[in-house]
Amino acid sequence: MSFPPIDAYAFLSDTHTTALVAPDGAVEWLCVPDAEGDAVLARLLDRDVGGCFTLTVSGAPGPARRYLPGTLVLESRWDCPDGTAVGLDCLAVDAGSPEQPVRADRVLVRLVTARRGCVQVHARLEARPEFGAQTVSWRRVGSVWQADGTPLRFATDLPVTEDGGALVVRGRVPAGSTVALLLSYGADVTSADAGGLVERTCRTWRDWASRSDYSGFAADAVRHSALVLRGLSHDATGALLAAATTSLPEERGGVRNWNYRYTWHRDAALLLLALFRLGHAEEGRRYMHFLLSLCTQQDLLAPLTGIRGHTTAEGELPHLTGYANSTPVRVGNKAAEQIQFDTYGHILDAALAYHELTGELTGQQWQLLRRHVDTMADRWREPDHGVWEIRGPRRHYVNSKVMIWVCLDRGIQLAELVNDQRAPVDDWRAARDELRAEILDRGYDEGVGSFVLAYGTTDLDASLLRIPLVGFLPGDDPRVVGTIERIRRGLSIGPALIRRYTADDGLPGEEGAFLLCSFELVSALVLAGRHDDARRLFDQLLVSCGPLGLYAEQLAADGTALGNYPQAFTHLALIEAALNLDAGQTRDALHAWAANDRGPPRES
Repeated sequence: MSFPPIDAYAFLSDTHTTALVAPDGAVEWLCVPDAEGDAVLARLLDRDVGGCFTLTVSGAPGPARRYLPGTLVLESRWDCPDGTAVGLDCLAVDAGSPEQPVRADRVLVRLVTARRGCVQVHARLEARPEFGAQTVSWRRVGSVWQADGTPLRFATDLPVTEDGGALVVRGRVPAGSTVALLLSYGADVTSADAGGLVERTCRTWRDWASRSDYSGFAADAVRHSALVLRGLSHDATGALLAAATTSLPEERGGVRNWNYRYTWHRDAALLLLALFRLGHAEEGRRYMHFLLSLCTQQDLLAPLTGIRGHTTAEGELPHLTGYANSTPVRVGNKAAEQIQFDTYGHILDAALAYHELTGELTGQQWQLLRRHVDTMADRWREPDHGVWEIRGPRRHYVNSKVMIWVCLDRGIQLAELVNDQRAPVDDWRAARDELRAEILDRGYDEGVGSFVLAYGTTDLDASLLRIPLVGFLPGDDPRVVGTIERIRRGLSIGPALIRRYTADDGLPGEEGAFLLCSFELVSALVLAGRHDDARRLFDQLLVSCGPLGLYAEQLAADGTALGNYPQAFTHLALIEAALNLDAGQTRDALHAWAANDRGPPRES
């Protein structure tokens, strides 16, 4: 059995866990007790032992699919000689409190309605806990089937039989009738609950989406991306998962397979700003509080963390063959042990944006942040592992230096805003200005006419596109423009696609184009005053998504989706690019929207 394209999967979320539905209607990914837990359905990573929840209509090919507008509810339509059936799949949610507007019901709901004729429905539920390493035994308790040793419960109004640890469902659905199949991972449910759960889920998602009044450039794609980001945000903490999956390959058949079910702090300010800009202030507050809680727990900030602030050691699952035979399949992530100084800049940038938007940063919270500014003022001369987490010796990565500059710069501004008379602002300012001079001296290479990956090399790095977006230099500065042009020449693998770097990272094979950076190129072009060029690139990227409007981490030159999915930072960069294009249509001088309209970038 072949693997579907990565970006052909539908994404479901109740903000506590996530699921992926293959084009044939099979749920091939579901983790419990939450999104970073072990998968109980993992056919995504092994066609034989992974476990899945299939759903088909006899005589019908794979269904036509779409999301119901303004929701993460998947609609599927099957046409067969006997009739037409329409299915609705969702991880059910309900309205919560003002502080937590979306609440998980902790149940996967599948409805099938016969719109025309009488159709035959067939489903098979084969749960395999611990990423397929274990089987389950089902027992019937009243009208509900329970999987021993797990929180899983199954209910349906169709006949059920057991087949070697799987539950098999077959039944005829007359015209106008609806049948339900529910898989709970912690809630008590019956099939009679299904219709109400779907109605509440649609209403809750639409109410959430309606809080945004954005109607500007690429509004449909922006609103859909915001839904995806909300689906990847954990209900209890506000932490943003980088993706719903682990070990989807950056190269088919290769070893570049990582666990992305963690929160990275890259572009924390951008996420917070996007939430506020699109009308989701409470989610922005919750995310900021999550970041501040990490500042409490950690003296040295880790580059990534779990949705509750903890990580696990990296390991491999040798019993899984991986997506498209791409091994190893990994859990945990060793990058959590790295030193990445850019993290400090992202968190301080987010803190400044938050305080400018709300005025709510407390003195105690500022004290937590202040010690991290002190850390960077003391350690900015040290090398680190860099934003791309290359598993080798530490180096003086230019992006890291720029983000340390951001940390110091935002720390100075925050100290002034909160009137902290005791903060060593003069020391921070001296360190910031000395660092800036060093970046311009050692991070920019006159010979090649661009900023470079690290001191002492001429290698390219697409993360340098953020230099104008964080206000280090103006977007039309010749050094920025030269960097943009050299990145386009040296990292492009298509008209709109760029890799993140080409330096040797110690791993065999090569990855595809990095979609985050491709969208960031759009934003950088807008700030460089090249709006028409940026618009052309954006339009090309907009049609490179999957059939349901979702993006993976990367694309190969032939358009094959690569990497974990759906990728939060790709959708976030899409929002940033669209908002920058929208702002560029309405005023002549656009300084990065991502820089909070804090005034023009500083001249050298």
